[in-house]
Amino acid sequence: MSDQPHYDVLIIGSGAAGLSLALRLPNTARIAILAKTTFLDSNTFHAQGGISAVLNEHDTVESHIQDTLIAGAGLCDESIVQLVVAQGRACINWLRQQGMPFTQVLDTQGVSQLHLTREGGHTHRRVAHAADATGQALADTLLQKVREQAHIALFEKHHVIDLITTGKTGQPGQRVLGAYVLNAAANRFTTFRAKTVVLATGGASKVYLYTSNPDVATGDGIALAWRAGCPVVNMEFFQFHPTCLYHPQARSFLISEAVRGEGGRLLLPDGTPFMQNFDPRGELAPRDIVARAIDHEIKRLGIDCVYLDISHKPRDFILSHFPTIHRHCLQFNIDITRQPIPVVPAAHYTCGGVKTDAKGRTALAGLYAVGETAWTGLHGANRMASNSLLECLVFAKQAAEDIVACLPQIPSAAVLPDWDESQVTDSDEEVVVTHNWHEIRQFMWDYVGIVRTNKRLERALHRAELLKQEIAEYYGNFKVTSDLLELRNLVIVAELAIRCAMQRKESRGLHYTLDYPAQDDTLPPQNTILYPDR
Repeated sequence: MSDQPHYDVLIIGSGAAGLSLALRLPNTARIAILAKTTFLDSNTFHAQGGISAVLNEHDTVESHIQDTLIAGAGLCDESIVQLVVAQGRACINWLRQQGMPFTQVLDTQGVSQLHLTREGGHTHRRVAHAADATGQALADTLLQKVREQAHIALFEKHHVIDLITTGKTGQPGQRVLGAYVLNAAANRFTTFRAKTVVLATGGASKVYLYTSNPDVATGDGIALAWRAGCPVVNMEFFQFHPTCLYHPQARSFLISEAVRGEGGRLLLPDGTPFMQNFDPRGELAPRDIVARAIDHEIKRLGIDCVYLDISHKPRDFILSHFPTIHRHCLQFNIDITRQPIPVVPAAHYTCGGVKTDAKGRTALAGLYAVGETAWTGLHGANRMASNSLLECLVFAKQAAEDIVACLPQIPSAAVLPDWDESQVTDSDEEVVVTHNWHEIRQFMWDYVGIVRTNKRLERALHRAELLKQEIAEYYGNFKVTSDLLELRNLVIVAELAIRCAMQRKESRGLHYTLDYPAQDDTLPPQNTILYPDR
């Protein structure tokens, strides 16, 4: 029996949710944080916009609640919305105490205060930010604080294979006991024992061919929880960010919604604005409306992209507000102070996820899910801009409080069976992984994208089921690699998204189908819940 490290709390993922949860726990708890690649390779790190909170004297908590409910198209859990929004100011203050370098401005009396920007769906300026690289500043700040804590162990390039539960080990009850982990750097396996496990692995937008997300966003936490017996909710609601840089040499790069919040205009190639034809809020309509409008114009005109123009603003204004975007676009000879930016929609955010309660608890005892991995009820059918980082912070706090209360009653896990790879061999067909990976992302983009139909979804499900069988066979015969683990998780995410989309017989929020183009208001809106045993 090999060495099995044992912790009170095993946190899988190193974005805002995972890092802030670790910092909220007492230093008497033994904590481990696992990162699949590096600690800064997360959706958090790539977030540009900011964190929404009521910080302006002209704003109100009730206004933030109503904006969120409207964006969520009837599917938000109002009690969760109230819970999250009410803690906004406290979360911003907590981050400032950790050293978060929010952008400041001088008020009319010369006093420094937070600069607040406005994004789509918000009726007030309430987005605190660090220029246009809020996520990077947030990740750097939290990671620095975590590294200072002697009770927190950090493991990079540790890829979770599966959760270990009492059911899998023949023990009584239904509880998580730890996880099997591939140490990718050393190419060996470790069995991590833990009293409590937290899934903070981010979203799943890498299931689409075009995405603003980093390569790590493969829905690992959702797939891990699903295989462990946890239900998932509303996986049909993938948010497509309306404006990602379109350039043949550029990997997906997000053009922050704050560009539109500060007056950026969406234009056709001939310079004609078009958003007023789709929504009276124009460029500040919620993301699903803007993304569908752009998709409609691209298909209607047979063009490659539309354009986002902020060049009418003063050069100094642009450089101070959007230095990262300006610098990145210059690499492709696009000067945003003088030229419009070519943009297209791309998969951006997973509104569905592992079903949790107000404390981040899943259906499996001892297992929590926080951040984009989780479905909390906050976002409903469409996430409002900059509510995601706020959700990470609030539910990290909620989960930490519950973990602290529960830890004394949880016995230490007994020694667990180690990972067994004695019956598998090295693969001589790595091309299978590469091919299947691409096929999943291609059919998801073609058939389960911004606009869907019953026929497209049926085709997608057929392909997903065939690939799932093929991947399972491959997984059973060959040694696991990080690419294979991601592929195995990705096909589960694809199937869950398709099955949820097929169950929704209406268009609502981020789910738009030509077969049911209207929202069904004859009955109260329902969440789409899938259970592993059904």
